[in-house]
Amino acid sequence: MTRQLLVLGAGTAGTMIANKLRHRLDAGAWEITVVDRDDLHPYQPGYLFLPFGIYTPDQIHRPRHAQLADGVRFVEAEVERVDAEAHRVSLTDGRLLDYDYLVIASGTTPRPDQTPGMLGSQWRRSIFDFYTFEGANALATALQGFDHGRLVVHITEMPIKCPVAPLEFTFLADAWLHERGVRDRVELVFVTPLPGAFTKPVAAEHLGSMLEERKILLEPDFMIERIDDEAKTLVSYDEREIPFDLLVTIPLNMGADFVERSGLGDELNYVPVNKHTLQSKAHADIFAVGDASDIPTSKAGSVAHFSVEIFVDNFLELIAGKPMTGSFDGHANCFIESGDHKGLLIDFNYDTEPLTGSYPLPLAGPMALLKETRRNHLGKLAFRWIYWNVLLPGRPLPLPAHMSMAGKHAVTAATKEE
Repeated sequence: MTRQLLVLGAGTAGTMIANKLRHRLDAGAWEITVVDRDDLHPYQPGYLFLPFGIYTPDQIHRPRHAQLADGVRFVEAEVERVDAEAHRVSLTDGRLLDYDYLVIASGTTPRPDQTPGMLGSQWRRSIFDFYTFEGANALATALQGFDHGRLVVHITEMPIKCPVAPLEFTFLADAWLHERGVRDRVELVFVTPLPGAFTKPVAAEHLGSMLEERKILLEPDFMIERIDDEAKTLVSYDEREIPFDLLVTIPLNMGADFVERSGLGDELNYVPVNKHTLQSKAHADIFAVGDASDIPTSKAGSVAHFSVEIFVDNFLELIAGKPMTGSFDGHANCFIESGDHKGLLIDFNYDTEPLTGSYPLPLAGPMALLKETRRNHLGKLAFRWIYWNVLLPGRPLPLPAHMSMAGKHAVTAATKEE
């Protein structure tokens, strides 16, 4: 009897898993089905570049079904709920899909409806997001007409998808305004619920100093209570107020609604899993990968990539009746655009914060960690080709899934001054 592997979500993690396992599972013994609500696979890192005209809209999307290997069945439908006891997924169109193993890879989504006032009269007039295709395109139009006033970049609450993206947007906005000759007419403000510019101390100090050098005001520890859209002001629970002329906000991020309807999620609809195996804490035949899980590391494409490498080998051991021996360490690796054709690179995991040094090879690099270089910028731009042609098809990348300390420097007074 054919066994069923069902994957909910055809984003980065879901596509990689289906493609890698299709090549390693017996096609006569295993059927792989992938479900997603539409047939448009977005290159989500490209959303950052749309407002500044670096990418065009036609460079962002490709059909989801075309990214899947031959022998993977694609179903375009909305998921209604998962019945974990019956090993069955119901779709909103009434169809039922049974599974032997289920992978939830449904990602995370911005939810502006969760903050009072965000979807008020100023939404897409003076309040914008760039974590969606529609939002990034609308912001591109708004920026073209903005040449003076207060531009506020705001994070509602952590965790968010790609936590460095708000800083990248701020640095790019600073450079873009300089290029247009209007930077001295715009006050730039970065508002975050974190105590500093980023989640990790060394990176937070380094990135915070970059904000200061660019005369960008940092407003930390800001827990938003509401947006007064008539006054165009952010209001926090401790009654601080931050006025804006143009607000670029990152709304609360949440997992898929079907996760909540199925009783599988936490308060933000993320599936609680073992952070080393990605196996559900409640159901041994369910895994959550990519942004859909509650693992304590960045919700980033690199995490999806490295964790899928571990998951695939573990899954093959599991179905062979063996213990899963792979252990994901939370490895994350992110380029940070800093404007003027430069960028940084950070590399960290559950236990080790971003440090200076070189990557992926000690001494030779060629990428520099926590240092602005043109090479890092070019690496970020080159990743789009790698994403479509190597990563999604499941081809091997010469990067270890586990973080290495080789080439990294411990934090000292000297490295802080670099």
